[in-house]
Amino acid sequence: MSTLTIDIRKAEPRDAVAIAEVHHEAWMGAYAGIIPHKALTRMVNRRGSDWWANAIRRAASVLVVEIGGKVAGYATIGRNRARELPQQGEIYELYLKPEYQGVGLGSRLFAEARRRLAGHGLRGLVVWALEDNGNAVGFYAGAGGRDAAEGVEIFDQKALKKIAFVWD
Repeated sequence: MSTLTIDIRKAEPRDAVAIAEVHHEAWMGAYAGIIPHKALTRMVNRRGSDWWANAIRRAASVLVVEIGGKVAGYATIGRNRARELPQQGEIYELYLKPEYQGVGLGSRLFAEARRRLAGHGLRGLVVWALEDNGNAVGFYAGAGGRDAAEGVEIFDQKALKKIAFVWD
């Protein structure tokens, strides 16, 4: 019997190809039928391995979750960008490859992202999710997030409502 290890760590430039794969698969799975196809394809294609390698080198806070040495998901974290919300930390993105969703990895990655933000002295947390992304809305509500604000994102002239989930 072999044991697979699960590790969550800060991303390194060597992870860029794997993160780009996760980004592509997770976004196409999460947003197909929600974000217009052309806009979604453009957004995903802009963020290939070179984009991720540069983001990691520029000291962006990118975490990866690995299973048996393979990147299964990522999170990007930092300071809250919404001035109207008092929470200081934000998880900008948290995505897993579709085959790793629903088995607790997202919860582990979410908890580690919160721990790291708190470790940087950032109190409170905000995460934005598109209202039509039922999986994300259910995940953040299930994790105790409180619906605190709404906004709109425009994709090829299609307005989509987004929800800010907060933790104090």
